[in-house]
Amino acid sequence: MPNYFLYARKSTDDKDKQVHSIEDQIAVLRKLAKKEGLNIVAEFEERQTAKIPGRPVFNEMMVRIQKGEAQGIICWKIDRLARNPVDAAQIQWLLQRGTIVHIQTYDRSYYPADNVLLMSVEFGMANQYVRDLSSNTARGLRQKAKRGEFPGTAPVGYLNNPRTKLIVVDKKKAPVIRAAFELYAKGNSRIQDIGKFLYDNGVKSFYGNQMHEDRVKFILTNPFYYGQFIYRGELMEGRHTPIIDKRLFDKVQKIIIKRGHPQAETKNPQALCGLFACGECGMAITAEEREKTQKNGNIHRYIYYRCTKKSAARCSQSYVREETLAADLSALLSQYAMSASFVEYYERRMNEDERDAGRIASSSIQTLREQVKDIDRQLERLTDVYIAQDIEREGYLERRRVLASEKKTIEEQIGRLGRDACAWLEPMREWVKSASLLTETSSNDDLSVKKSSAQKIFGSNLFLKNRRIEFIATEPYASLREAHLNFEKTHSIQLLAPQPGLEPGTIALTGRRSTIELLRNMDFCDPDLSETLWIS
Repeated sequence: MPNYFLYARKSTDDKDKQVHSIEDQIAVLRKLAKKEGLNIVAEFEERQTAKIPGRPVFNEMMVRIQKGEAQGIICWKIDRLARNPVDAAQIQWLLQRGTIVHIQTYDRSYYPADNVLLMSVEFGMANQYVRDLSSNTARGLRQKAKRGEFPGTAPVGYLNNPRTKLIVVDKKKAPVIRAAFELYAKGNSRIQDIGKFLYDNGVKSFYGNQMHEDRVKFILTNPFYYGQFIYRGELMEGRHTPIIDKRLFDKVQKIIIKRGHPQAETKNPQALCGLFACGECGMAITAEEREKTQKNGNIHRYIYYRCTKKSAARCSQSYVREETLAADLSALLSQYAMSASFVEYYERRMNEDERDAGRIASSSIQTLREQVKDIDRQLERLTDVYIAQDIEREGYLERRRVLASEKKTIEEQIGRLGRDACAWLEPMREWVKSASLLTETSSNDDLSVKKSSAQKIFGSNLFLKNRRIEFIATEPYASLREAHLNFEKTHSIQLLAPQPGLEPGTIALTGRRSTIELLRNMDFCDPDLSETLWIS
């Protein structure tokens, strides 16, 4: 008569996370063994996930089975033994060889002569369940982060609300955290001093000790306290209540950098580095400073930009003076500046669109609300028909699902119209403002300001070749430049926005439709919202 090992496993120690605890499994399996007349020689309990190989209790059981101490296994489900292909293959191999002669679960038996395909499918389903669970969990966390909800444990000064699943302010510790920021911002305290301040005011480590310096520094550099958080390297906008303002946080960061390890000296000639690439070999552009001493003893310093020439191909590009490069960049930026007449035109059109959008949104909302009322009446009639047994249950449920889904869609549309009826105009206003300031930027002596504006217009499409700037502008700036080149200043502004950009046309769009088309081609507008506004 073969001997059996009883194996019970769950993935966590948390009793609230799994319905069938180990104690429940053991009780049911003992009863099953007694009923089937199976001789249990040892019981194995494990609290560890089976999604990866390396479970110590499982491995011990496998070793003892191969020594001949038992020839069978009793477990709740086959997925209790393995949820990864390595352990699953070991079980299947020992079963095929006859080392394991019988595996008994709560609802079925497995023998060496059974079709191996069935067990492979069951193990594969268990493995896929783990993979899907991991993928769904990660996707859920990403969606939560996008909604502005931090998907993790609340930092000190905040609490995780188990009822709402949101992060709320800790009324006791939040004032202490704010005071710690304010104290460090004065510039007279060290990280150690802040740690002592927190300890003296009741903010301690997990074990009740004074926080380590690294932990204190983490608090002082955590953007969570001013309303944002970092998730997978990306800075996200949070919905939680800030403890401090951004200005105080920035002041603290400057002091931390100043008090930190000595930084390599930043050289002034690098003002435009990172903006250009070599137009011949594609390598980065670097800068060098050169000094020239005249016979009278005067020293002149010049800054030159050149290709790093790190490509395997031989590059023939030479130096270009910073003054020359800055002048060319200023001239280039001025070509993309929006003229006053363009600004006036679009401001007027956007104001008209804003007024029309509010009026049309109100009318659309009223129409949609009538549709919701009509659906409610249909649901009531459908329920009456079902109660009167004039319709089958399947037909009733299907029709009710359709109506409920349609109602939810309309309700969301109402909410979107009430909330964002004019929000789609704001990106356009921001772009018009930025473009109108380019004339001032081109005449500004601050190279960092010019660099920032150039990056918005050209992205990474700026090159130096033969001491001249080569460029490819992004939309909508490329179309704005075309408009300047093709229209006289005295000409009335007629900007048509066909796909895929803002290329000028010869027919003026009138009213709200012009700005909607313009925004759509500039990726400024929500297509669903614009279509809703256009329906009238």
